[in-house]
Amino acid sequence: MNLDELRQAIDGVDLEIQRLIEKRASLAQAVGHVKKAEVADQPVVFYRPDREALVLRRVMERAEGDLEPQKVAQIFREIMSACLALEEPTQIAFLGPQGTFTEAAARKHFGAAGVLNPQTTIRDVFREVEAGSAHYGVVPVENSTEGVVSHTLDCFIASPLKICGEVEMPIHHNLMGRSALELRAITHVYSHQQSLAQCRQWLDANLPQAERVAVTSNAEAARIVAMDDVPAGQVWASIGGDVAAKRYELEFSARRIEDEPDNSTRFLVIGRVEPGSTGQDKTSIIVSLANQPGALYSLLEPFNRRGVDMTRLETRPAKMATWAYVFYIDFAGHQLDQEVTELLAELREQALELQILGSYPTAVL
Repeated sequence: MNLDELRQAIDGVDLEIQRLIEKRASLAQAVGHVKKAEVADQPVVFYRPDREALVLRRVMERAEGDLEPQKVAQIFREIMSACLALEEPTQIAFLGPQGTFTEAAARKHFGAAGVLNPQTTIRDVFREVEAGSAHYGVVPVENSTEGVVSHTLDCFIASPLKICGEVEMPIHHNLMGRSALELRAITHVYSHQQSLAQCRQWLDANLPQAERVAVTSNAEAARIVAMDDVPAGQVWASIGGDVAAKRYELEFSARRIEDEPDNSTRFLVIGRVEPGSTGQDKTSIIVSLANQPGALYSLLEPFNRRGVDMTRLETRPAKMATWAYVFYIDFAGHQLDQEVTELLAELREQALELQILGSYPTAVL
């Protein structure tokens, strides 16, 4: 085939793709009408995390061409996001401000058609979803190098919300300013304290002369650096991601300055929906135990005996008593799976309290 023939063939495929997308959109609207008719006066649940995870996994399993399976799944994510918006736009609260990695995680999970609403604190994200002002929320829970975000875990204790999904984001930090800067000229570096910690070695080696200024978020750092009123004799730079650089029109002076190349952050999707089993799920629980010898061993032993894979264990002080603790545990499986159901029943017998935070699909993209 010559060039003109190839282009005509592409045009034909594009037309077929467009017609199929429009057909899918029409079917999605029909699904919305059926859901509304079935639930009468009850709130309608349009977005189902378990259903979406199953669809995206099937897309990746079917991929046979030159495009990577993940790339194909990302395309389908956007198609599904646009179709879902025809049923009802999904309102998502996230830890702001705009330009943060949490915003990027929310966009990755819900697609471009999701309506994102930044919140000042993690508690505010929970409050928005609890009040019904947002369908879902997205909050950070742990970083691969700096550890757990304790405020997120603490918010679950008094909240009725459930974990509906998770998002894993590779975190790449960049040094940026209003223009490309010479490193030796920089006098101040602004960023969130965790980002400064994650880039400590690079900063020590390349910017030993610069003062490090911790602010509330990387997006706030980018906003500060983008301002016009920098004092004479000072040169400001910020550390952040691509989203912040684009939003505040900053230029990169150095890329990927994080000390750990595999640096990543895990985010949780919170809401009122309890997803069904997909075959590749996680369950998160909070357990409080009596303060007595062997209590922790008694908690962990059933996981080993039943062959249940525990993926995370965190300890937090309990608010109800001095020197008492609660344990946050993530493990593989869904609470509807028989082995998990039996495990939870056994844990309840020995725990003072057991709270199931949710069973949800493992991250797909």
